[in-house]
Amino acid sequence: MASQLGIDGKVITGAEFGAMSDEQARAAIDGIGVIARVTPQDKVRLVDLLQRTGQVVAMTGDGVNDAPALKKADIGIAMGVTGTEVTKEAAVMILTDDNFSTIVKAVEVGRGLYDNLARYVRFQIGGLFGYILTFLSASIFDVAKGIPLLPLQTLWVSFTMLSIQSVGLGYSKPAAGLMDRPPLPPTKPILTRGLIVWLAFVGLVMTVGTLSVISWAEHEHGLAIARTMGMVTFALFLLFFSIESKDQRDSAFSLDTFSDKTFIVTTSGSFVLLILSTVLGIFQTVIRTVRLDVRQWLICTAVALSVVVAAEARKAVLRRIAGKTSAPGGATYP
Repeated sequence: MASQLGIDGKVITGAEFGAMSDEQARAAIDGIGVIARVTPQDKVRLVDLLQRTGQVVAMTGDGVNDAPALKKADIGIAMGVTGTEVTKEAAVMILTDDNFSTIVKAVEVGRGLYDNLARYVRFQIGGLFGYILTFLSASIFDVAKGIPLLPLQTLWVSFTMLSIQSVGLGYSKPAAGLMDRPPLPPTKPILTRGLIVWLAFVGLVMTVGTLSVISWAEHEHGLAIARTMGMVTFALFLLFFSIESKDQRDSAFSLDTFSDKTFIVTTSGSFVLLILSTVLGIFQTVIRTVRLDVRQWLICTAVALSVVVAAEARKAVLRRIAGKTSAPGGATYP
């Protein structure tokens, strides 16, 4: 019966399992597919052994004798129709249809939500580093009289880029191969130390690029054009970084990026709003921008593309470390 269900490994009884020492059980556990006729104590011991080997353990059950193991497991799953009230109280998930395939769907949805949340956090923190370092450096080095962007320009960039692109990342299609990745350790944070260092570097790239454009434009064209070019450059930095934030390791030039309709819509909308902010009279009056010529737009775009170069180089290194040339899953992202 187990083989017909696709369960590999040998079959043992609960008595055989109970007769094993912890060392013997840990050594044999990977080769065991079914443990039959187990006691509640055996179930708790099995969960504990698997957890001690580094496994993330899910436990399903419907009877009162399953409750201790459900409580011990990383995630206890109770049957909603046939399960007892004690089992439901001990579990953290209840299957309202008693269908085991629902567990797979729930894991897939959960991983998709987590992946989108991680994208959102990476983008937001990278953008905030950029804001902080840009304004701080402008004050220290007296770029554009210490005010690289006017208040309403700053708000406009936050609305058209940070907010809209965050929605695009949060509601975009989850990365391919999510179900092929091993579970993340429960204690692993979204922002690891290495990731924080990377996001701080992204903020530094944004700062150097934006202030360089402002400083050059102020000398060549005056403060009004300088701040407009600075706003456009910083906004494009955020736009390009949002595209790179979709995946930590896969290139932004993959088909997966361009097949995500939600993200394409938000990205296109952000870019159109950025253009309108420099050409429509009402925006020029309210947020004090000026019209830029093609050469100035090209300068802003070329400088902002530096974040793409940096991100793609990092992804190439991560793929090489993982021993892969291009893969959406199979390993936990650093």
